[in-house]
Amino acid sequence: MIPVSLDNQLKNYARLLIRTGCALKPGQEVLLTAPVDAAPFARMVVEEAWAAGAGAVTVEWADDVVSRLHYLHAPQSAFEKVPEWKALQRNGAAERGAVILSLDGEDPDGMAGVDPSRFTAWSRSVHRDCKVFYDGMDLGRNVWCIAGAATPKWAKKVFPNLSEAEAVEKLWKAILSTARADGSDPALAWKDHSAAFQRRVELLNARQFHALHYTSQNGTDFTVGLNKDHVWAGGGAETVDGTWFFPNMPTEEIFTSPHRCRAEGVVHSALPLNYNGGLIEDFWVRFEEGKAVDCGAKQGLDLLKSILAVDEGATHLGEVALVPHASPIAQSGILFYSTLYDENAACHLALGKGFPECVKGGLEMDEETLKAHNINLSATHVDFMIGTADLSIMGLLPDGSSAPIFQNGNWAGEFA
Repeated sequence: MIPVSLDNQLKNYARLLIRTGCALKPGQEVLLTAPVDAAPFARMVVEEAWAAGAGAVTVEWADDVVSRLHYLHAPQSAFEKVPEWKALQRNGAAERGAVILSLDGEDPDGMAGVDPSRFTAWSRSVHRDCKVFYDGMDLGRNVWCIAGAATPKWAKKVFPNLSEAEAVEKLWKAILSTARADGSDPALAWKDHSAAFQRRVELLNARQFHALHYTSQNGTDFTVGLNKDHVWAGGGAETVDGTWFFPNMPTEEIFTSPHRCRAEGVVHSALPLNYNGGLIEDFWVRFEEGKAVDCGAKQGLDLLKSILAVDEGATHLGEVALVPHASPIAQSGILFYSTLYDENAACHLALGKGFPECVKGGLEMDEETLKAHNINLSATHVDFMIGTADLSIMGLLPDGSSAPIFQNGNWAGEFA
């Protein structure tokens, strides 16, 4: 569904995703995943890919209703092995150097009531059988980008009091605004946006804090250790061949991967978490020696436990991300029910896989070497938001001194 009034802006957005988000090179293949309910916009993206000189464009359609029926009725064996054709398609595309673009527009309630163990089994299988595909993204070999596309059910979840058409138009406007695609030159806006991250990234990397201590009035009291020679990143990413791209559009975060065995205390959620079409709300997780040892939730506790059950690494942290409460997404006042957007409204953590680029030399390390450098390994990576308006984060140094990083939910001290 394309609102007529937004046609030109959406064409600019499609161009932004292909040329800036994916940094597509002439002759390069595109593997696009898109919701069937966003087909008109997906076609715009395909047209832009060809216009940019793509060598091939493959679209993998996603349908919430079909996916739900599959999870409800398929035999358990269907979740324990990826069909050979799908593994060949994904792994082959990665091996050929394809850019991997995903349009996010799933129904936040689309998988309500589905047995969470099926998500767990599929996550294990797809990361095992499509290892080349995921390694391509994780190890900086392939460009990848995730961006939003408005769909009717998602729009009605976000704006329940509007008609479907009004809700879709309003959600598209929010997507364009947060992606800086509603102006006359979105590519220039992203160049400026990326540059704005660099001062804080450089300061954090120079400081090399030993640990971060989080506190807020909702009960969060949590300390997470950082690795020796850890690297903070934000504003974009770079492949091993030097291609600069944007994995998430929008993005407002500066992040690193913590020490997998140094997390202590309790963190409370600041926003609901949409996971595989189900909602987890008002939840908390307690860590000891880096491992999640207990958790609770007002809603979605079984879903939360299913995340932790994916594998041993799912109980450890792979990411700490700093996002000020003053970020445009937070200030919009919109709860998107989408991790892509809501993680850019608040500081967050992620259970599961860490980032090789977040330790010096990490992109050249194999899995065992990464683990030896305390980067977490897992078949999952699930962000959850913990940033509140009163959040305090102190950076702790090995000599026992400390410095404020966040106060009252925003950058503080030298980082302000």
